[in-house]
Amino acid sequence: MEPPEAGETCTRAQPGGDRPLAGRGLAPGKKNARRLGAHIVFVDESGFLLIPPTKRTWAPRGKTPVLLHRLRHDRLSAISGVSVSPVRGHLSLYFKLYPHNISQQEVLSFLRHLIRHIPGHIIILWDRWATHRGKLVREYAGRHPRLHLEYLPAYAPDLNPDEGVWSQLKSSLANGRPDDIRDLEGHLLACLADLRSSQPKLRACVHRSQLPLF
Repeated sequence: MEPPEAGETCTRAQPGGDRPLAGRGLAPGKKNARRLGAHIVFVDESGFLLIPPTKRTWAPRGKTPVLLHRLRHDRLSAISGVSVSPVRGHLSLYFKLYPHNISQQEVLSFLRHLIRHIPGHIIILWDRWATHRGKLVREYAGRHPRLHLEYLPAYAPDLNPDEGVWSQLKSSLANGRPDDIRDLEGHLLACLADLRSSQPKLRACVHRSQLPLF
């Protein structure tokens, strides 16, 4: 569900790269990024159903719009990351889609994807979901000295620019009616590609999060 990737780098990790950020100011993450010349990648997961989300729309007075769809509970899971380059603040978007729930294996696959495509040190900022703190993930980070895991403050999803990615995708799906999983996948990939190619749209995700970091 993504373009072919280059070879993977495997090395050992730097101690102390896995710790929670202090306060909503995210100061440690900012300092580490400057010190290491690191890319910061905000990572999050979401799910998308064949049952479409709805939103307000126009209709003739007295005629309530009706959206017909098949009652199917098929779904796609997604993981993505909004990255910020260390010098110019250039934004990029990385993503993967899966036809099942996301576990540590899928998170590891995404981390490998980031390591292949992003040079230098990488600081991952994500929530404290148990999967993010799992043994396999921690061991993988322990083998890669340029991968650093940091945590967003508890109960602060609004600080993650990746939430803006999901918001834009779900808005694009609203009042739609994908025929099947393949149709849903095609729509998501097209929207993600459009978002990835637009600095203004990615910047809107960052501004929406009201991060003091940028």
